[in-house]
Amino acid sequence: MVQFRAKRVLRSLLLGLVCFLLISSAVKSQDKPVLTVAVEPVFPPFEFKAPNGDFQGFDVDLIRAVGQAGGFGVTFQSIPFDGIIPALQAGTADAAVAAMTITQARSQAVAFSQPYFKAGLAIAVRDGTTGITKLDDLKGKAIAVQIGTTGAKTASAVAGAKIRTFDAAVLALQELKNGNVDAVVNDSPVTLYAIKTGNLQGIRIVGQLLTEEFYGIPLPLNSPNLQRVNEGLKTILQNGTYAQIYQKWFNAQPPQLPESAFGTAQTAQQTPTLGSVSVILNALPTLLKGALITLQLAAVSVFFGLIGGSLIGIARLSTLTPVRWAARAYIDFFRGTPLLVQIFMIYFGFPALLQAVGLNFTFNRFAAAIVALSFNSAAYIAEIVRAGIQSIEVGQSEAAQSLGLDSVQTLRHVIFPQALRRMLPPLGNEFITLLKDTSLVAVIGFEELFREGQLIVAENYRPFELYASVALVYLALTLLSSQGFSYLERVMNPVKRSSSRTQRGSL
Repeated sequence: MVQFRAKRVLRSLLLGLVCFLLISSAVKSQDKPVLTVAVEPVFPPFEFKAPNGDFQGFDVDLIRAVGQAGGFGVTFQSIPFDGIIPALQAGTADAAVAAMTITQARSQAVAFSQPYFKAGLAIAVRDGTTGITKLDDLKGKAIAVQIGTTGAKTASAVAGAKIRTFDAAVLALQELKNGNVDAVVNDSPVTLYAIKTGNLQGIRIVGQLLTEEFYGIPLPLNSPNLQRVNEGLKTILQNGTYAQIYQKWFNAQPPQLPESAFGTAQTAQQTPTLGSVSVILNALPTLLKGALITLQLAAVSVFFGLIGGSLIGIARLSTLTPVRWAARAYIDFFRGTPLLVQIFMIYFGFPALLQAVGLNFTFNRFAAAIVALSFNSAAYIAEIVRAGIQSIEVGQSEAAQSLGLDSVQTLRHVIFPQALRRMLPPLGNEFITLLKDTSLVAVIGFEELFREGQLIVAENYRPFELYASVALVYLALTLLSSQGFSYLERVMNPVKRSSSRTQRGSL
């Protein structure tokens, strides 16, 4: 009995110890919160990925040091630059480090820490370019920028400039390297680092800095973590940790930083907030213009895809083994790789490859988008055509041959017209899919419907209203397309045509 009681006492002590440890760890975790920090890991030297997949860069080292000094932990979440402020507004991220310039407009959407970096915009051009040293020299020129940045806003103010927006600064610089634009307006430290360490020979910065800017750490408005972040920043600025991080990445002593990006007596000016209906109505003309481009892209791509897909689908049925296998390889490649990768490969990859062997080749954005969408669509249409032809009974071919028609005449006059009626439903699905896939060409700066929505969000930071409007426009386009193909199905259905003639005759 004594031994049994001793075991009970020991079990109770162990259980109490476990509960104490759990409570202690919970209290400790409450004392040191963990913030989800958004980063854009394609912006060296501020944030990028190491070969082992870890995040690294000046901003990454900075926020870790700030967290250690401010008493909080950090976990990183990769988000595109134009999605960082919407993520903070939605509460999916607690803070961000993205070399984000503190501006009046952004200060109305998010709360910024005190400045942690002094920078400015610079103009980058190809070697051998003359006559471009300042912003006024870019009038009427083609300029590549990263969407949602101060570089994009500055370039948009240049009279007559043709602005091409990209999701990352590295894509804008690659656009310049390929010779598709005259200049890039981007943050000077990022451009210098890309020229120094990247495969971007033949690019240089010209003139003086266009602006003086200060980066800050954005957080949601009224965030309780803002005080922790500012306290951590002040600590590392005073104890020398900031200078060590700056020296590590820029091999220089850091400049003096102000306590506020707007000066001691100046604060971010508030502007009236528009209602949701006003935001949508203001954006609607621009979105409809993008919708026309989306329809144009889809229609032209399906037209060429239908021609190419029909030929490839017929080749799949060829009795010649090399022809059949070549068609199969084409279909497997374009159906087995993402369309986004194909767009990058065609627009950025081929020109860079040809220029590497000494051929001066550039790709027009519209042509590149049509080529990529048409090639991809042709692979799917080829299988639709093949299945449609094989669905026609063998007796149809035998009857045509008995009438003296050769194989080409049989395919043209007998098989294909019947197969086309059966192919209409899947062809309609393919057109609708392609209509939505045109949004992917936004990555090469093509301003179709989705890209127009992104550009507006980058200016007013109202993602819900704008993206909901974009979705509704896409829905309207797909519904109209669906009704159009349903009409074609009714028109091409011989049974319904004959019944309608009978009904008209009886009247």
